[in-house]
Amino acid sequence: MQPEDLVRDHTVYTCVMGSRAFGLATEGSDTDRRGVFLAPTALFWRFEKPPTHVEGPGEERFSWELERFCELALRANPNILECLHSPLVEHIDDTGRELLALRGAFLSRQAYDTFTRYALGQRRKLDADVRMHGAPRWKHAMHLLRLLASARDLLRSGELTIDVGDRREELLAVKRGEVSWPEVEARMARLAAEAERALRGSPLPAEPDHARVAGFLFGVRRASALQPCPDQEVVQGVVGPGRVGQR
Repeated sequence: MQPEDLVRDHTVYTCVMGSRAFGLATEGSDTDRRGVFLAPTALFWRFEKPPTHVEGPGEERFSWELERFCELALRANPNILECLHSPLVEHIDDTGRELLALRGAFLSRQAYDTFTRYALGQRRKLDADVRMHGAPRWKHAMHLLRLLASARDLLRSGELTIDVGDRREELLAVKRGEVSWPEVEARMARLAAEAERALRGSPLPAEPDHARVAGFLFGVRRASALQPCPDQEVVQGVVGPGRVGQR
């Protein structure tokens, strides 16, 4: 089974991310698709394991195997958590619905650290642009402001909302370069300070619910194991590609 076949035949969840999901799309914006696929359990019984992620098929599409996706979500990876909260769901099956029902289990105060580290990395790149070119990449500056606001609101409310809502126009003004860099820097500093204050009183738990996610993954793997693997033959309890059931 080829990696792209896993995405075509075993995807449990697909959503649109990027500017379209954030409510920041303009004419010509790309459509970035992200997905989760469930590799059949029998494929893990080989020496060569299924891929943890697949790029494609098609442009602007990237998918993770369910277990890897859950691992990253439990670590509060910002990109993964946002995938779970996209308002633009293109495909979902029963397993995907179970995954989305677990969204709250992945959220914790650890998001402060991961979102902050990601933001600092992006800020360093913007500062380098300013030193080298006299101005940042304004689109990246806009998305950093969006991320900082999202982190602050998550810590305040315990819920992750990625659509910018009524902040759309002020953020697009940053993208167009209509806001000075010193003002953008001041907004970033203000949002970072607000996120730090929100952390102290956040309703989020200290840790994600590892046990609940592990139980979900175990159940999904077990159910898959009871299904015949697409490219294997099961004979007298022996699983193997084209093998006969000999003892």
